[in-house]
Amino acid sequence: MKRVVITGLGAVTPLGNSIEEFWKNCINGVSGANAITHFDTEKFKVKFACEVKNFDSKLHLNHTEIKRSDLFTQYALYAASEALQDSGLEIERMDPFDIGVIWGTGQGGMWTFENEVMEFAKGDENPRFNPFFVPKFISNMAAGMISMKFGLQGINYATNSACATGNTALMDAFNYIRLGKAKVFVSGGSEAAITPASVGGFSVMKAMSSRNDDFATASRPYDKDRDGFVMGEGAGALILEEYEHAKARGAKIYAELAGAAMTADAYHMTAPHPDGNGAIKAMQLAMNEAGINTENIDYINPHATSTPLGDLVELNGINKLFKGSKSLDISATKSMTGHLLGAAGAVEAIISIKAIENGIIPPTINLHSIDENIPRDINIVFGEAKEKNINYALSNAFGFGGHNATLIFKKFN
Repeated sequence: MKRVVITGLGAVTPLGNSIEEFWKNCINGVSGANAITHFDTEKFKVKFACEVKNFDSKLHLNHTEIKRSDLFTQYALYAASEALQDSGLEIERMDPFDIGVIWGTGQGGMWTFENEVMEFAKGDENPRFNPFFVPKFISNMAAGMISMKFGLQGINYATNSACATGNTALMDAFNYIRLGKAKVFVSGGSEAAITPASVGGFSVMKAMSSRNDDFATASRPYDKDRDGFVMGEGAGALILEEYEHAKARGAKIYAELAGAAMTADAYHMTAPHPDGNGAIKAMQLAMNEAGINTENIDYINPHATSTPLGDLVELNGINKLFKGSKSLDISATKSMTGHLLGAAGAVEAIISIKAIENGIIPPTINLHSIDENIPRDINIVFGEAKEKNINYALSNAFGFGGHNATLIFKKFN
């Protein structure tokens, strides 16, 4: 099988709209939470989220692209532009059929869908939908528009496995390169779901924190008083490249994607299986593919959304698999970014890669009093970042429907 390396990164997040800004705020333990500004929350129980801030789409998009795309696609185009620029790829000198796009989103064009339906429902004398209604909201359009913007004619499609989507997209790109179906992929995920319907829907499920009086600390994985996740938005883009191709052009290599695996819980629409066997199996299979065992993993970026059940099931699974390994560190970065749904896996893959590159593990913030049910022999990095040489990092992402997806990144040498 061919080796796959990461040669470019791009990000739009609640912590910054570039890799440099995002990483700086991540290792400094900055909370991305704020009062919602995207819409009037007067009628809503939850009034805060981790919004993208100071986003200027015109930095990477032209007028037509902005007019014809939903916000989730704009985030995707913006992050993909940064990642391609970062990679140093000379696309115009390559066969366009050698470069593909596999992009994920959990909900697609929610802003477009909600706005168009609400406008139509107002009951004006001659109601009509915008001609771009369907193209803007369908979930594959981010992948399509990335290919159009850069002339990429290889494999192109969207993935959706709810909140495991970012990992799913990267795993697919990884496998296609290994099989020789492409030399390069632009891959990742984007989400723009801080909308009335999304916030209202997740809130009524009691999945979201309602800590309106202290929203900066509301996302608190592993804390005994956690009460749900905090909605986030944005995009993470990675350039996956066949190793020999990257080597031949003298590319900067951030890390190697060494293993990936997916499983299903086959249990419940929204809850993880209480024994965590699906998650455990995904982690084990990913390590098997990477040719390593539990002793080799230095850092885990967990799914850890700050929900009472999910956090415990995952940590108990990690504890069972890793048997209390003292060399393992875990940090839950959704405590800073919030939960980016379909973009979460891609953004956390970037965090895992930057941790390897810089030898720094970002902190888990807002952990005031650890849940007494959490295994005490698990080392959670909290409060401040930790310097550590990282050879292998494991990143988990799980989704409604019982999807489990695990990626393993390796220090390149």
